[in-house]
Amino acid sequence: MTDQDGNLIGLVGTGRNISERTKRERELQDQKEQLEQFAATVSHDLRNPLNVIRGRLALVQETHSSDHLAVIETATERMERIVEDLLWLAREQREIGSLEPVAIEVAAEAAWKLVSDPADEAELHCDCEADTQPLIKADTDQFRHLLENLFRNTIDHAGLDVTVVVGGIFDDTNGFYIEDDGPGIPVEDREKVFEAGYSTSESGTGLGLNIVKRVADAHGWDIRVTESSMGGTRFEITGLEIIE
Repeated sequence: MTDQDGNLIGLVGTGRNISERTKRERELQDQKEQLEQFAATVSHDLRNPLNVIRGRLALVQETHSSDHLAVIETATERMERIVEDLLWLAREQREIGSLEPVAIEVAAEAAWKLVSDPADEAELHCDCEADTQPLIKADTDQFRHLLENLFRNTIDHAGLDVTVVVGGIFDDTNGFYIEDDGPGIPVEDREKVFEAGYSTSESGTGLGLNIVKRVADAHGWDIRVTESSMGGTRFEITGLEIIE
């Protein structure tokens, strides 16, 4: 801004923009702190009672067997997963840390071991050669969480005897797929599955695939759902950075 003689007397517009940006940054920081406080409250106020329930339930199951106890155990496990998902959503906020080299097959097998129960008949097959598989760049913790949620979703909806295949998509849309031999997802529901709260399984939290979408978006990846080669569901995640 200048006076009548053309002398610069201030940058009113620029100053206002800086002030508005600073205000917005403070608001975002306040929101982040509130979410962190929420996460701490959830962790303390819900996890402790859940631990008590699990402990007492285990003691009762040592001497009694009942369908009612099995239902309680399933409900408790679902509550724990809801707490875990809410904590992740509150704390992560789509922030990506440092990107590191990751082998898709190695990461998938590690995530599968955490999610699957050896006593069940669910199987994981990796349709790629480990020694020829290129590495990708990813936030390793968030990538692991993405895989775990995809596998949990598959087991929840396709059953404990599901067969899951992981393979690479190495062309113009570098990425990977996870597909199964389950019942599949109707075409009209394939976009809805990523919405928070959407679930067709009684054991699902309705948050898992929303977290998957958030992690993919934060990395700049694309994700879509289609029909698998086995007639079930196929998730394709593309746009990954390949390390030659």
